[in-house]
Amino acid sequence: MWSTGRGRAAGPALLGLLLAISVPGSCAVKTGAGLVTCGSVLKLLNTQHRVRLHSHDIKYGSGSGQQSVTGVEASDDANSYWRIRGGPEGGCPRGSPVRCGQAVRLTHVPTGKNLHTHHFPSPLSHNQEVSAFGEDGEGDDLDLWMVRCSGQHWEREAAVRFQHVGTSVFLSVTGEQYGSPIRGQLEVHGMPSANTHNRWKAMEGIFIKPSVEASAGHDEL
Repeated sequence: MWSTGRGRAAGPALLGLLLAISVPGSCAVKTGAGLVTCGSVLKLLNTQHRVRLHSHDIKYGSGSGQQSVTGVEASDDANSYWRIRGGPEGGCPRGSPVRCGQAVRLTHVPTGKNLHTHHFPSPLSHNQEVSAFGEDGEGDDLDLWMVRCSGQHWEREAAVRFQHVGTSVFLSVTGEQYGSPIRGQLEVHGMPSANTHNRWKAMEGIFIKPSVEASAGHDEL
């Protein structure tokens, strides 16, 4: 059985995104080429299966019982926004480009939980379960993912991989599809090897420009 929790309202977080887009002179941009930066909010597309990384206040009915993470085809679903953050010790100043090989947290904007994995089997493929975990952006050391890319920084037009720091698996989709209550959504899981199923590209979002705060060394949170 899947379970639906109450969670916290998505309204304030999403309202903040809309304000960042609409306020003239803000330090965010919606479109255009460039680099992914710390503090940015974005959607991530799996390039093989053409689904966006997604979560919602629905918990797994097996495994950890934590909040489920899936892939969805819709490009306009607000539950597919994730914020790029550093680890608990910082190291990701607001507006600084994310380096290839850097460890980051991906925080689900509507629920405040972090992208997470651990040694539980995923429901459909029995690969490693990927969940959303924590409260208000604070979870544990299993929330860290290393950005695997070529070159010096994560470029918005390039496909990258996310390798879990704690267990070494890659964030992946292989096409398994859920039934009710999340019919049509695809399973997201961890796989031990790099392949075409674990390539992701930055899509819609708000990308923070480098700022005076970033050069001064302040963290984004």
